[in-house]
Amino acid sequence: MITQTKKPKDVQQKWDSYPTSIQLIMDVIRNQVFIAANDLGIQKLEETLKWGEPSYLCKTGSTIRIDFKPKTPDKCYVFFNCKSKLVESIKEIHSQTINLDFDGNRALIMDINQPIDLDVLRHCFALALNYHNIKHLPLLGI
Repeated sequence: MITQTKKPKDVQQKWDSYPTSIQLIMDVIRNQVFIAANDLGIQKLEETLKWGEPSYLCKTGSTIRIDFKPKTPDKCYVFFNCKSKLVESIKEIHSQTINLDFDGNRALIMDINQPIDLDVLRHCFALALNYHNIKHLPLLGI
């Protein structure tokens, strides 16, 4: 079981650059990554910065990045590898989810003023964390 430890120094510095209200939302999103990893039985999840964004990696998965952009202060983003089938598959299954929008094949976009469907978010994270095992399946086996 992965226990959520304190953030690595570089990730914490990035976190500290967010407005306090965004930090709270990002904590909820980050927590869902760890819950999804534990649900899948993943033993090691690396938390680091990639492209200046808090990122989560494991051997069986595709990198998950989360971020807030000051240019869009009412949105939080979850980025996936744009060459993967993740966003395409998630769109197919969860396109009707309230408060979930998409940016091409690379990101999920959430309005911070609306509730986040944590079950859907965890499902998206589980797909990413298990991507190398399911990428050959139609719709990632959903």
